[in-house]
Amino acid sequence: MARAAAAALVLLALATGAVGCGGDEGVAAGATVRVYVSGSACPAAKRELARVGGRAGDVHISAVCLAATKAGGRPDLAAIGADARRASEDSAAIAYLEAPDPAAARFAQPILESAGIGWIESRSGAAAMRRVLRAVDEADSGSLRDKVRANLEAG
Repeated sequence: MARAAAAALVLLALATGAVGCGGDEGVAAGATVRVYVSGSACPAAKRELARVGGRAGDVHISAVCLAATKAGGRPDLAAIGADARRASEDSAAIAYLEAPDPAAARFAQPILESAGIGWIESRSGAAAMRRVLRAVDEADSGSLRDKVRANLEAG
């Protein structure tokens, strides 16, 4: 009986997590979602977010700044993968902004795609954040994560 109760709790926890940004119900007004931003793009992305009051429509948006992923001038592939996994495990993550780096893209993009998180590669953190804000504004009902990803992929 204890195993059945434990299994039921695990299933309940999984079902609760599925209702986040990836679920079909969408995001409630006033909810907070997160955008993960690579180190070099973060200051400009945060300024852009602050300029609009940290909101897009009825949704609060916070930027999660990631540490630099270069070690000795070379991409730190373990750090790149860890950052992408961190975002993919966050049910409130809707986008991932990264400075152009082919090595980072090769490691991060497949992880983010498998989680349904939109990915932007841009030299400008501000321009990338504007794209995310526009994607959130244009999203209608349904999964905000899915709508943002589709909008970002469309360009």
